[in-house]
Amino acid sequence: MNANANQPSMDLSNPDNYINRELSLLQFNLRVLEQAMDERHPLMERLNFLLIFSSNMDEFFEIRVAGLRNQMETGTGTPGPDGMLPQEVLAEISRITHEAVQRQYHILQDILLPALAEEGVHFLRREHWTEAQAEWVKKYFRDQVYPVLTPIALDPAHPFPRLVNKSLNFIVPLDGKDAFGRSTGLAIVPAPRSLPRLIRLPDEVCENGDDNFIFLSSMIHAHVSDLFPGMKATGCYQFRVTRNADLEVDEDVEDLASALKGELLSRRYGDEVRLEVADNCPQHLIDYLLEQFELGQVDAYKANGPVNLARMFTSVNRPRLHYPPFTPRVPAPVRKYESIFDAIDQGDILLHHPFESFSPVVNLLAEAARDPKVLAIKQTLYRTGTNSEILDHLETAARNGKEVIAVVELRARFDEESNIEGARRLQEAGAIVVYGVVGYKTHSKMLLVLRRDGDGMKRYAHLGTGNYHTKTTKFYTDYGLLTAEPGICQDVHKIFQELTGMGKAARLKQLKHAPFTLHPSLMEWIEFETEQARAGKPARIIAKFNSLTEEHIMQALYRASQAGVEIDLIVRGICCLRPGIPGLSENIRVRSIIGRFLEHTRIYHFHHAGEDLVYCASADWMDRNLFNRVETCFPVNDPKLKKQILEEGLHFYLRDNTQAWLLSADGSYRRAEPAPGEEPFLAQQALLEALSNG
Repeated sequence: MNANANQPSMDLSNPDNYINRELSLLQFNLRVLEQAMDERHPLMERLNFLLIFSSNMDEFFEIRVAGLRNQMETGTGTPGPDGMLPQEVLAEISRITHEAVQRQYHILQDILLPALAEEGVHFLRREHWTEAQAEWVKKYFRDQVYPVLTPIALDPAHPFPRLVNKSLNFIVPLDGKDAFGRSTGLAIVPAPRSLPRLIRLPDEVCENGDDNFIFLSSMIHAHVSDLFPGMKATGCYQFRVTRNADLEVDEDVEDLASALKGELLSRRYGDEVRLEVADNCPQHLIDYLLEQFELGQVDAYKANGPVNLARMFTSVNRPRLHYPPFTPRVPAPVRKYESIFDAIDQGDILLHHPFESFSPVVNLLAEAARDPKVLAIKQTLYRTGTNSEILDHLETAARNGKEVIAVVELRARFDEESNIEGARRLQEAGAIVVYGVVGYKTHSKMLLVLRRDGDGMKRYAHLGTGNYHTKTTKFYTDYGLLTAEPGICQDVHKIFQELTGMGKAARLKQLKHAPFTLHPSLMEWIEFETEQARAGKPARIIAKFNSLTEEHIMQALYRASQAGVEIDLIVRGICCLRPGIPGLSENIRVRSIIGRFLEHTRIYHFHHAGEDLVYCASADWMDRNLFNRVETCFPVNDPKLKKQILEEGLHFYLRDNTQAWLLSADGSYRRAEPAPGEEPFLAQQALLEALSNG
């Protein structure tokens, strides 16, 4: 009998056993920020991590903080497993984020910008402009900026303007009177989004032959008085406001697309949740802005630099400052055959992105669109992007007379507008477009092709852990499976019937799918390992996904740990489970990998009495994925491919001693380091070397 079996039972619902999900997400963002300090990354990539942190924090405030504020104001907040009330979480978020913002600008101003300047990449302050540069800026401002600026004086006839979410603005105190004799003393200058936030100076006004950039905000600061003839601007301070950007759409509307279009406009003007303002802005002006936005002092974040850092993304032609390029490998079975159908006929094909190319999936659609033997194509579309090869091939297929059925998820957050446009394109081409199931987001990644095969019909399927977005496949890690296995393809067919028609939940043979069988299957698999351990038999769980929040699964994992199951979780973002608690979770280890690529694969492995169950999925272990979305979880049956996933998808990441962050019982993360005499091992780099063409 396992030694843990005699331990007294613990209260698995004790809030002390869980980490707050919002604070866990915030910790992930802090791990991203720390990449800007990692000298293993090239300098421009370190800057990009800083900007990614800024973008992540924008969304964190737009969605998570906005939601907490709404819960607090309406009294609708229900504590999660951790037991924290919305006001408690908001107070902790405020404390952590104010410190993080100070660190962010310290890294930018004191570390990255000076280091980039040494490499010949300069972000020039106004006081460092040469006479020639100042003259060029003056002309650029007059020709390109001044004509599109609309200064707004503040007086009874010009109330404080309604400013767009995350837009760059300036508050300008003024001296003197205008042409109408007005002396309001204050104006707002919004910077149009059509203007670039970063402008490269031409080489002819730079003597060093380096890359020299200036900020739009610096241009406006230098020439703001030009906007107010006869008056004097006594200051110019940039600011921006972040608003609630979560969409609320009534599921009972007759036309979801039309309803979403209306909501997209409201996203730009939702309730205010954060004010970012230049740190040299006088306090009385900060107080004025906070009053206009109905925010408190804790909601003001002072920036020692541009307030809109997410718009600083740029590149320079200096290879040593960027990651070395690589060419994703095309698997041998695909290279061997001219037709992708012939390649799949030889056996299942596993694709590990971005190390291996996404082109086989695109080629499957391209060939299916023009193949006279193909009768129908069915696909789920969650995120595809606006300029999408996937949409192009689906359009071609529809125009070629194929039956094209696209299940388009219009509510993919921040991709709603793109998806509405994609749905319109497909409908105009003659495709059948449906928007999934009311009340459930369609998050599964499935493609099914029906093709004549002699006198019969054959199905080909692609199942993935990531989106059909050819851009993200270059920097998200994901798995995809190309298969003609009849059982799997039949299951995919049944799920499409479920999504487009009506009826009872499909009875599937191999796939598990949410919101029906996935959660019960996970609980069953965890319980099986628990019973094996209690019987003194080998028991093991390794799982990799983006987030873990579902309380019943966490409790099942705690019970498994108590029974002696060895559990390793590779969780990129949110993890509400506390590992390493004596008597509860000492057999659970949690790590997060942050590196060049965004970790996105979902892999579940259970020892299962030596059978080694290996599944890939579109779903994280979260309430929303398991109960409120349509998700697919597919087995990897081929022994060779199963072994490959175990080694490259899981064990490589467990060996990582450089880009891994280890979660402690107190909710903090510490960076893994090689043991004395141990060589550094970076999972992503090892995969690049093993799978790509360099």
